[in-house]
Amino acid sequence: MRNEVVNIIGSHILKILKYSDVTPYNLYLDRRKFVEALGLTSLAFVATPIAAKQNYSTRAKANTIEEITNYNNFYEFGTSKTDPAKYAHSLRTNPWEITFEGISQNKKKFDIAEIIKGKAIQERVYRLRCVEGWSMVIPWIGFPLRDLINELEVDNNTKFVAFETVYRPEEMREQKRATLDWPYREGLTIEEALHPLTFIATGLYGKELPNQNGAPFRLVVPWKYGFKSIKSITKISFKKEQPYTTWSSENPREYGFYSNVNPNVDHPRWSQATERVIGEGLFGKRRKTELFNGYIEEVGDLYKGMDLKKYY
Repeated sequence: MRNEVVNIIGSHILKILKYSDVTPYNLYLDRRKFVEALGLTSLAFVATPIAAKQNYSTRAKANTIEEITNYNNFYEFGTSKTDPAKYAHSLRTNPWEITFEGISQNKKKFDIAEIIKGKAIQERVYRLRCVEGWSMVIPWIGFPLRDLINELEVDNNTKFVAFETVYRPEEMREQKRATLDWPYREGLTIEEALHPLTFIATGLYGKELPNQNGAPFRLVVPWKYGFKSIKSITKISFKKEQPYTTWSSENPREYGFYSNVNPNVDHPRWSQATERVIGEGLFGKRRKTELFNGYIEEVGDLYKGMDLKKYY
């Protein structure tokens, strides 16, 4: 009986375009209870044998879908936390193509459906820590970035992976202003990009990813400050040199290329020792910030011997 039920759940999880079919929101919490009753700790175990070897999800309580979708930084739609939910509906996410540079394949542009096809869709419940000093816990749906990279013919000399957000001023109102140097750009080392924790999110809470959260294709790097997890990706490049990234170029004193969560390295204008947990209220108890956002066991070796104050 157990195997039959697991197979049924797995068949739904592996559908790749309709995440509302994967986990309807009204069944989401019941689904999680059921999976835990089977002795598992994440839906990711059902989706793929690789995930079954190690669980990368936190057991912390997830924020509500209302909190996650209504408190966002997505400067392309405005600088207020409520602007993305208010204005992101203007972004057209279907069709959606992603261009690749630094690969040997003749084809350089792929529709998102081509990219997702055949991948085992997983749930990952990750902590999100913003550089501004607030945090959430979010149940993402998607797949490890390395699953995509391993399908590409990437140059052996690649040391970095660069990402770009779509540039559509007619749909993304703030791009009409010089708030930042558009399009928004971010980057990782190739080792960071290939780490099992580094995730491409295409949904959350069993639903398709909302526009304000970076639809239809966003990066999630849970041990780094939130601005590293670039949204609405339209271009991925493999490079030999460290790429231009928006915030570290805008203000390198305040925002480093690595931007790993670190309670011992303060922002020049505020402490990073503690964080305000969204959902606990303005007067809720602040949480102590953990090195690498609590993922030190998984990612600590990436930075072994590195001066974390110099390479912040």
